[in-house]
Amino acid sequence: MSSTNGHGPMRAILYARVSTDEQARSGYSLAQQIEALRAYAAREGYEVLEEVSDPGQSGASLERPGMDRVRDLVAAGGVSVVLAQDRDRFAREPAYHYLLRREFEEHGTKIRAMNDRGDESPEGELTDGILDQLAKYERAKTTERTRRGRLKKAKEGKIVAAQSRPTYGFRFNEARDGYMVDEATMCTVHRVFSMVGEKRMSLHGIKRALEADGIPAPNGGRFWNTNTIRDIVLEDCYRPHSYGEIEKFVSPQVVAALNQSKSYGVCWYNRRRVKTRQVGEDGP
Repeated sequence: MSSTNGHGPMRAILYARVSTDEQARSGYSLAQQIEALRAYAAREGYEVLEEVSDPGQSGASLERPGMDRVRDLVAAGGVSVVLAQDRDRFAREPAYHYLLRREFEEHGTKIRAMNDRGDESPEGELTDGILDQLAKYERAKTTERTRRGRLKKAKEGKIVAAQSRPTYGFRFNEARDGYMVDEATMCTVHRVFSMVGEKRMSLHGIKRALEADGIPAPNGGRFWNTNTIRDIVLEDCYRPHSYGEIEKFVSPQVVAALNQSKSYGVCWYNRRRVKTRQVGEDGP
Protein backbone atom coordinates (compact mmCIF):
# COMPACT_ATOMS: atom_id res chain seq x y z
CA MET A 1 0.00 0.00 0.00
CA SER A 2 1.42 3.38 -1.01
CA SER A 3 1.58 6.30 1.33
CA THR A 4 -0.67 9.31 0.93
CA ASN A 5 2.12 11.26 -0.77
CA GLY A 6 3.02 8.38 -3.07
CA HIS A 7 6.48 7.77 -1.59
CA GLY A 8 6.88 4.25 -0.20
CA PRO A 9 4.66 2.07 1.93
CA MET A 10 2.48 3.13 4.84
CA ARG A 11 4.47 2.82 8.07
CA ALA A 12 2.59 1.52 11.09
CA ILE A 13 3.04 1.07 14.82
CA LEU A 14 1.16 -1.83 16.38
CA TYR A 15 -0.23 -1.11 19.84
CA ALA A 16 -1.64 -3.66 22.31
CA ARG A 17 -2.91 -3.11 25.85
CA VAL A 18 -4.36 -5.32 28.54
CA SER A 19 -5.40 -4.33 32.05
CA THR A 20 -4.65 -6.32 35.19
CA ASP A 21 -8.21 -7.70 35.26
CA GLU A 22 -8.15 -8.59 31.59
CA GLN A 23 -4.89 -10.50 32.01
CA ALA A 24 -6.84 -13.10 33.97
CA ARG A 25 -9.31 -13.66 31.12
CA SER A 26 -8.64 -16.04 28.26
CA GLY A 27 -8.67 -14.89 24.65
CA TYR A 28 -7.69 -11.28 25.26
CA SER A 29 -3.95 -11.47 25.80
CA LEU A 30 -1.23 -9.19 24.48
CA ALA A 31 0.09 -12.02 22.28
CA GLN A 32 -3.34 -12.53 20.73
CA GLN A 33 -3.70 -8.82 19.98
CA ILE A 34 -0.24 -8.53 18.43
CA GLU A 35 -0.81 -11.64 16.30
CA ALA A 36 -4.11 -10.23 14.99
CA LEU A 37 -2.48 -6.85 14.27
CA ARG A 38 0.42 -8.47 12.40
CA ALA A 39 -2.01 -10.36 10.18
CA TYR A 40 -4.05 -7.20 9.57
CA ALA A 41 -0.93 -5.15 8.75
CA ALA A 42 0.26 -7.82 6.31
CA ARG A 43 -3.13 -7.90 4.54
CA GLU A 44 -3.25 -4.12 4.24
CA GLY A 45 0.38 -3.83 3.14
CA TYR A 46 1.66 -1.84 6.11
CA GLU A 47 5.34 -1.72 6.99
CA VAL A 48 5.53 -2.31 10.75
CA LEU A 49 7.99 0.04 12.43
CA GLU A 50 7.52 -1.17 16.00
CA GLU A 51 5.25 -3.30 18.19
CA VAL A 52 4.40 -1.62 21.50
CA SER A 53 2.64 -3.31 24.41
CA ASP A 54 1.14 -2.01 27.67
CA PRO A 55 0.74 -4.98 30.05
CA GLY A 56 -1.38 -4.44 33.15
CA GLN A 57 -2.34 -0.88 32.20
CA SER A 58 -5.83 0.62 32.53
CA GLY A 59 -7.45 2.36 29.59
CA ALA A 60 -8.97 4.94 31.95
CA SER A 61 -5.76 7.01 31.79
CA LEU A 62 -3.26 8.01 29.10
CA GLU A 63 -0.36 7.73 31.55
CA ARG A 64 1.05 4.41 30.33
CA PRO A 65 4.66 3.49 29.46
CA GLY A 66 3.69 1.93 26.14
CA MET A 67 1.45 4.81 25.11
CA ASP A 68 4.21 7.26 26.03
CA ARG A 69 6.49 5.34 23.67
CA VAL A 70 3.89 5.47 20.88
CA ARG A 71 3.42 9.22 21.31
CA ASP A 72 7.18 9.78 21.21
CA LEU A 73 7.49 7.75 17.99
CA VAL A 74 4.64 9.66 16.37
CA ALA A 75 6.13 13.01 17.42
CA ALA A 76 9.45 11.98 15.82
CA GLY A 77 7.67 11.71 12.46
CA GLY A 78 7.51 9.09 9.74
CA VAL A 79 4.57 7.16 11.20
CA SER A 80 1.55 6.82 8.92
CA VAL A 81 -0.81 5.00 11.27
CA VAL A 82 -1.06 3.57 14.79
CA LEU A 83 -3.02 0.32 14.80
CA ALA A 84 -4.87 -1.39 17.66
CA GLN A 85 -7.22 -4.35 17.71
CA ASP A 86 -10.10 -2.43 19.32
CA ARG A 87 -10.80 1.25 19.85
CA ASP A 88 -10.86 0.84 23.63
CA ARG A 89 -7.24 -0.41 23.54
CA PHE A 90 -6.22 3.21 22.91
CA ALA A 91 -8.44 4.61 25.68
CA ARG A 92 -11.63 3.78 27.55
CA GLU A 93 -12.74 7.39 27.61
CA PRO A 94 -14.01 8.81 24.27
CA ALA A 95 -12.46 12.18 25.17
CA TYR A 96 -8.99 10.61 25.47
CA HIS A 97 -9.47 8.81 22.16
CA TYR A 98 -10.35 12.16 20.54
CA LEU A 99 -7.31 13.81 22.15
CA LEU A 100 -4.96 11.15 20.80
CA ARG A 101 -6.48 11.36 17.33
CA ARG A 102 -6.00 15.13 17.15
CA GLU A 103 -2.46 14.89 18.58
CA PHE A 104 -1.44 12.26 16.02
CA GLU A 105 -3.03 14.19 13.15
CA GLU A 106 -0.68 17.11 13.88
CA HIS A 107 2.18 14.80 12.88
CA GLY A 108 0.42 13.32 9.86
CA THR A 109 -0.46 10.09 11.67
CA LYS A 110 -3.83 8.36 11.70
CA ILE A 111 -5.22 6.31 14.56
CA ARG A 112 -7.02 3.18 13.46
CA ALA A 113 -8.59 0.12 15.10
CA MET A 114 -9.63 -3.13 13.50
CA ASN A 115 -13.16 -2.66 14.86
CA ASP A 116 -13.67 0.89 13.52
CA ARG A 117 -17.26 1.11 12.35
CA GLY A 118 -17.28 4.39 10.48
CA ASP A 119 -15.04 6.02 7.90
CA GLU A 120 -13.12 9.31 8.08
CA SER A 121 -16.12 11.39 6.99
CA PRO A 122 -17.96 13.56 9.53
CA GLU A 123 -20.78 11.01 9.48
CA GLY A 124 -18.32 8.18 10.17
CA GLU A 125 -16.76 10.06 13.08
CA LEU A 126 -20.24 10.72 14.47
CA THR A 127 -21.09 7.01 14.24
CA ASP A 128 -17.93 5.98 16.08
CA GLY A 129 -18.48 8.68 18.71
CA ILE A 130 -22.05 7.57 19.42
CA LEU A 131 -21.06 3.91 19.64
CA ASP A 132 -18.14 4.79 21.96
CA GLN A 133 -20.55 6.57 24.31
CA LEU A 134 -22.92 3.59 24.24
CA ALA A 135 -20.00 1.26 25.07
CA LYS A 136 -19.04 3.54 27.98
CA TYR A 137 -22.64 3.43 29.24
CA GLU A 138 -22.69 -0.39 29.09
CA ARG A 139 -19.40 -0.57 31.04
CA ALA A 140 -20.85 1.76 33.70
CA LYS A 141 -23.96 -0.45 33.97
CA THR A 142 -21.82 -3.57 34.32
CA THR A 143 -19.71 -1.92 37.04
CA GLU A 144 -22.82 -0.89 38.98
CA ARG A 145 -24.37 -4.37 38.74
CA THR A 146 -21.10 -5.86 39.97
CA ARG A 147 -20.96 -3.42 42.89
CA ARG A 148 -24.54 -4.21 43.94
CA GLY A 149 -23.87 -7.95 43.69
CA ARG A 150 -20.76 -7.69 45.87
CA LEU A 151 -22.56 -5.53 48.44
CA LYS A 152 -25.40 -8.06 48.64
CA LYS A 153 -22.87 -10.84 49.13
CA ALA A 154 -21.14 -8.93 51.95
CA LYS A 155 -24.47 -8.28 53.70
CA GLU A 156 -25.04 -12.04 53.67
CA GLY A 157 -21.83 -12.48 55.67
CA LYS A 158 -19.80 -13.83 52.75
CA ILE A 159 -16.29 -12.89 51.67
CA VAL A 160 -16.13 -10.73 48.56
CA ALA A 161 -13.18 -12.33 46.78
CA ALA A 162 -12.63 -9.48 44.34
CA GLN A 163 -8.91 -9.58 45.10
CA SER A 164 -6.84 -12.48 43.76
CA ARG A 165 -5.19 -13.15 47.13
CA PRO A 166 -6.93 -13.74 50.49
CA THR A 167 -5.92 -11.98 53.69
CA TYR A 168 -2.60 -13.33 54.95
CA GLY A 169 -3.14 -16.31 57.22
CA PHE A 170 -6.27 -17.48 55.39
CA ARG A 171 -7.23 -19.23 52.19
CA PHE A 172 -10.48 -19.20 50.25
CA ASN A 173 -12.95 -22.05 50.58
CA GLU A 174 -14.04 -23.87 47.43
CA ALA A 175 -16.86 -21.42 46.77
CA ARG A 176 -14.50 -18.46 47.33
CA ASP A 177 -17.10 -16.85 49.61
CA GLY A 178 -15.49 -17.65 52.96
CA TYR A 179 -12.12 -17.95 54.67
CA MET A 180 -10.41 -21.04 56.07
CA VAL A 181 -7.34 -20.81 58.28
CA ASP A 182 -4.04 -21.51 56.53
CA GLU A 183 -2.02 -23.07 59.35
CA ALA A 184 1.42 -22.32 57.89
CA THR A 185 0.96 -18.58 57.43
CA MET A 186 -1.29 -18.15 60.47
CA CYS A 187 1.65 -19.30 62.61
CA THR A 188 3.53 -16.25 61.32
CA VAL A 189 0.56 -14.02 62.21
CA HIS A 190 0.61 -15.40 65.78
CA ARG A 191 4.35 -14.76 65.93
CA VAL A 192 3.94 -11.16 64.78
CA PHE A 193 1.35 -10.50 67.50
CA SER A 194 3.60 -12.14 70.07
CA MET A 195 6.58 -9.99 69.06
CA VAL A 196 4.44 -6.85 69.23
CA GLY A 197 2.40 -7.57 72.36
CA GLU A 198 4.74 -9.65 74.54
CA LYS A 199 8.25 -8.78 73.40
CA ARG A 200 7.46 -5.12 72.57
CA MET A 201 9.54 -5.30 69.41
CA SER A 202 9.54 -2.51 66.85
CA LEU A 203 8.24 -3.02 63.33
CA HIS A 204 11.80 -2.91 61.99
CA GLY A 205 12.86 -5.46 64.60
CA ILE A 206 10.04 -7.80 63.53
CA LYS A 207 10.98 -7.32 59.90
CA ARG A 208 14.60 -8.30 60.59
CA ALA A 209 13.57 -11.32 62.67
CA LEU A 210 11.23 -12.69 59.99
CA GLU A 211 13.80 -12.17 57.24
CA ALA A 212 16.56 -13.78 59.34
CA ASP A 213 14.41 -16.91 59.70
CA GLY A 214 13.72 -17.01 55.96
CA ILE A 215 9.94 -16.62 56.28
CA PRO A 216 8.49 -15.53 52.91
CA ALA A 217 6.61 -12.24 52.84
CA PRO A 218 2.89 -12.28 51.85
CA ASN A 219 3.85 -11.38 48.28
CA GLY A 220 6.21 -14.35 48.11
CA GLY A 221 9.42 -12.32 48.25
CA ARG A 222 12.30 -12.54 50.73
CA PHE A 223 11.91 -9.09 52.24
CA TRP A 224 9.14 -7.88 54.52
CA ASN A 225 7.73 -4.36 54.45
CA THR A 226 7.07 -2.63 57.78
CA ASN A 227 3.75 -1.36 56.39
CA THR A 228 2.72 -4.97 55.77
CA ILE A 229 3.52 -5.85 59.37
CA ARG A 230 1.57 -2.82 60.61
CA ASP A 231 -1.41 -3.88 58.46
CA ILE A 232 -1.33 -7.35 60.06
CA VAL A 233 -1.37 -5.85 63.55
CA LEU A 234 -4.31 -3.59 62.69
CA GLU A 235 -6.27 -6.15 60.63
CA ASP A 236 -9.74 -6.84 62.06
CA CYS A 237 -9.68 -10.37 60.63
CA TYR A 238 -7.30 -11.40 63.44
CA ARG A 239 -8.87 -9.44 66.29
CA PRO A 240 -11.49 -11.21 68.44
CA HIS A 241 -14.90 -9.49 68.40
CA SER A 242 -17.62 -10.64 70.76
CA TYR A 243 -21.13 -11.51 69.65
CA GLY A 244 -22.34 -8.21 71.12
CA GLU A 245 -19.87 -6.23 69.02
CA ILE A 246 -20.64 -8.10 65.83
CA GLU A 247 -24.39 -7.75 66.34
CA LYS A 248 -24.15 -3.96 65.95
CA PHE A 249 -22.88 -3.88 62.40
CA VAL A 250 -24.06 -6.99 60.56
CA SER A 251 -27.46 -7.89 59.15
CA PRO A 252 -30.03 -9.91 61.18
CA GLN A 253 -29.50 -12.85 58.82
CA VAL A 254 -25.82 -12.99 59.72
CA VAL A 255 -26.51 -12.54 63.45
CA ALA A 256 -28.87 -15.52 63.39
CA ALA A 257 -26.04 -17.78 62.23
CA LEU A 258 -23.57 -16.73 64.95
CA ASN A 259 -22.76 -18.52 68.18
CA GLN A 260 -23.16 -16.09 71.11
CA SER A 261 -20.38 -17.77 73.10
CA LYS A 262 -17.74 -17.36 70.37
CA SER A 263 -15.57 -14.51 69.11
CA TYR A 264 -15.24 -13.57 65.46
CA GLY A 265 -12.87 -11.72 63.17
CA VAL A 266 -14.28 -9.19 60.70
CA CYS A 267 -13.45 -8.79 57.01
CA TRP A 268 -14.76 -5.41 55.90
CA TYR A 269 -16.18 -4.58 52.48
CA ASN A 270 -17.12 -1.15 51.13
CA ARG A 271 -15.94 0.56 54.30
CA ARG A 272 -13.67 2.97 52.49
CA ARG A 273 -12.97 3.84 48.90
CA VAL A 274 -9.99 5.51 47.27
CA LYS A 275 -10.41 6.73 43.73
CA THR A 276 -7.85 8.55 41.58
CA ARG A 277 -8.79 10.74 38.66
CA GLN A 278 -6.63 12.21 35.90
CA VAL A 279 -7.00 15.99 35.73
CA GLY A 280 -5.86 18.19 32.86
CA GLU A 281 -3.90 21.33 33.71
CA ASP A 282 -2.46 24.20 31.69
CA GLY A 283 1.31 24.12 31.48
CA PRO A 284 4.25 22.50 29.70
